[in-house]
Order: sequence, then structure tokens, then C-alpha cells
Amino acid sequence: MEKVEGHFEMFQILNEDGKVVNKEALPDLSDEELTEMMERMVYTRIWDQRAISLNRQGRLGFYAPVAGQEASMIGSHYALEKEDWILPGYRDVPQIVWHGMPLYQAFLYSRGHFHGGQIPEEVNVLMPQIIIGAQIVQTAGVALGLKRKNKDNVAVTYTGDGGASQGDFYEGMNFAGAYNAPAIFIVQNNRFAISVPVEQQSAAKTIAQKAVAAGINGVQVDGMDVLAVYAATKDARENALNDEGPTLIETLCYRYGPHTMAGDDPTRYRTSELDDEWEKKDPLVRFRKYLEEKKLWSEDKENEIVDKAKDDIKAAIKEADNAPKQKVSDLIEIMNETLPANLQKQLEEYREKESK
Repeated sequence: MEKVEGHFEMFQILNEDGKVVNKEALPDLSDEELTEMMERMVYTRIWDQRAISLNRQGRLGFYAPVAGQEASMIGSHYALEKEDWILPGYRDVPQIVWHGMPLYQAFLYSRGHFHGGQIPEEVNVLMPQIIIGAQIVQTAGVALGLKRKNKDNVAVTYTGDGGASQGDFYEGMNFAGAYNAPAIFIVQNNRFAISVPVEQQSAAKTIAQKAVAAGINGVQVDGMDVLAVYAATKDARENALNDEGPTLIETLCYRYGPHTMAGDDPTRYRTSELDDEWEKKDPLVRFRKYLEEKKLWSEDKENEIVDKAKDDIKAAIKEADNAPKQKVSDLIEIMNETLPANLQKQLEEYREKESK
């Protein structure tokens, strides 16, 4: 009997040298759109470098590095529409910022400031989920809500390979499949759930094949290839809106940094040989070669984006620094739309203390 993983060979458009290996699958993108995707990836790489530095200076709190996963993040997000909903994991801050969340609020979120969670009304995102896999179930619910309201939009969620080992992962996909909800589940398989290699998390040879049990579509994609990720996500979105069911997308990628900046040391569980192997697959290098061949990218253009990213980050961190310091009364006041009597009393007590 043929094993199920045989149906989930990796989908790729650009190889490591930036050469097209699947011409039929090339997405219909203009030169301006191709350039914009590269701009966003370069910007995100610089943002990541600065965020790591700011964390080490004590100017940011929790931070999960993203270098190496830019193609997976930017490619998938670029295939979405403004009115689609994103339910991110804690590493997926770039997607929600590109979806409209102000950068300074992302910095406040990292610091644990409540304003970091006050998402602007017109931005269809939820806050990054810290509980591993919880956003999968929530995505099924949001997607079903969109369907019941006859919206031509999808709910998209992200998790890592570790999230695919959680019970919520199966429950969410199963629910979405049973109700044919317009959902897209993206698993960014960066090979290590903190320090546990993906091979020790599951006997399944691919994460994509787990879609079979839920009765939904599944595809494994080269997560270092921005065009392949874009094409797979666009196809999944069209399928969802054409009532052809949800899709599970597994993007094969790699995080170059630690799991988070909270003391993780990847040298304790990753070999330098493995790091070197994935460095050769760098999504920025690959896409840069492709665009340079098409005369769409240059060193001057890249430097321009680098400078813009640095300026934007400097301005955003300054705006975050100038945000009013949160008080206990703030937290009580925003807890409920209408405060119960006991909290109203506490609010008045804290306001009095804080005024002295």
C-alpha cells in the first residue's frame, strides 16, 4: 500500500540559486509586486536584527526571532486581502504589522503594555497567542463566523511544528473541515519545537499529511521560497472561498536565531553543519538572485530599504518609550465594558492611591 506521505512532496518554484524550477506554477505578479515582497523581507530581517539588539539592551521584553522565516511569513501574508483575519502565534508579529498593526504597538506588546493589545478597529488580527496551538481552534471559530455572515474572506493562522503536536491542532482542523469553514492553517516547520527536533515529535514523515485525517486539503511547501509560499496560500484562499474546504500548509523553513530571547541556546541542540546547510537556502539570498536576474533589484535599492527600516524602528521605539506608563487602574478599567461593583470599588481605590 502506498504511504500517504508520498502524496505530499515539497512544492517549490525557486531553487536555492534563485532559478525557476517550476515555470507552470509561477504566480501572476507584476514587477512592482515582486519588488514589494523583497522590500518587506529585507525590512523584516532588519527589524529582527534591531529587535534582538533592543531586547539585549533591556528595551524590549519577550521576543521570538524570525530570521530565516521571512519567505514563509511575507509570502503567505502577501496572498491575503485586507479584510481577511490573522490569528498569529507569538513569532508571527511581522504578519500582523504588515496587516496594519502599528509597529510601536508591537513593541509595547513585547513590553507587556496593555496598549500593545488594543488593536485598531480596522485591523483584522488577534493578538499573538502564547498558548501553543490555542489559535488553531479559535481560527476554526472565526472562519465559521465569516461563513455564517457570508463574508468573502478567510481566517488564517500560524503555528510551528511544535504546535502541530498539540490536541488543539487536530480539534481545530477537524472542526473547520466538518463545517467546511474558510480557514487556512499554516505550520511553519522550522525543525525544532524549542529544542525538540521534528523527527521526535511525530512518526508522520510530513506535517502536511495530517490534513488527511481532518478531511481537508494539505500541501508541503519550500518555506524558503517566497513565490512558492505565496502561490500555495493564494490557492488555499481561493479554494476556501470556492467552498472547497480549508487547507493545511506546511512550510519547510529554519529559524537562524534562538527560539526566543529568553535564554535559549540553539548551539546545545543544533549542529553547525545543519546551520550551514540552511544558510545556503536563505530566502533573501534566493529571491535577491531571482530579482537581480530580472533587473528588478540592486544593492542601492536594498540599502534604501535598510535605511528606511532603521528609521522606522527608531521612530517606533521612541513612540513606545513615550507611551504613558500603565497603572493598575488602567488594567482594571479595560477589563470589562461595564465593571461589576467589586471592581468599580477597586478602581476608585487605586485611582485615589495613584493620584497621591
